[in-house]
Amino acid sequence: MSFEQLVIAGWTGRDEAALRKHIKELEEIGVRAPKTTPIFYRVSANLLTQAAEIQVSGPDTSGEVEFVLLAKPDGLWVTVGSDHTDRKAETIGVSLSKQLCSKPTAKDAWRYDEVKPHWERLVLRSWADGELYQEGPVTAMRSPEDLMGRYPLKTGWAMFCGTLAAKGGIRPAKAFRMELEDPVRKRKLAHEYRIDVLPVEG
Repeated sequence: MSFEQLVIAGWTGRDEAALRKHIKELEEIGVRAPKTTPIFYRVSANLLTQAAEIQVSGPDTSGEVEFVLLAKPDGLWVTVGSDHTDRKAETIGVSLSKQLCSKPTAKDAWRYDEVKPHWERLVLRSWADGELYQEGPVTAMRSPEDLMGRYPLKTGWAMFCGTLAAKGGIRPAKAFRMELEDPVRKRKLAHEYRIDVLPVEG
């Protein structure tokens, strides 16, 4: 199905130390700390894509793995996605930077009810050009109930739910791979995409 609205939840970490680390990572590249934590950015729903390649303007973008909530007519689903972001634009405004890049997601999704009983066992991972870039439990972020309690999702809405600190710091890549692993049911949701960097002429 197509989604009518897209929400990017930011600063959703439960671990205050990890949250401060991510804020510091971004402050090091000139991004101001958020007004509130968490915070909910609104971007165009047509940024959602399942494509194997996205085009970006200039060399200053990077991906970040997140679990993504999908409010469908038959209930809540979860998948994995990348909140690909323009880091240069992020120093001007976070909402602007979120709006400038496509948001790739996996083609498959799981019913949330199927994973809710063992939610704390789910693991997010990403690789930048084949090198492990992010890894950690979904419980590093606030729970779906917590986030939806703060920002209710209507049918036809999707929400990216926050990310993990990058191993070795935030950096661009030519290829970005991500997965959400369910070790209890022995399955994974995964997607990989390439980044086509367009020249900036002015």
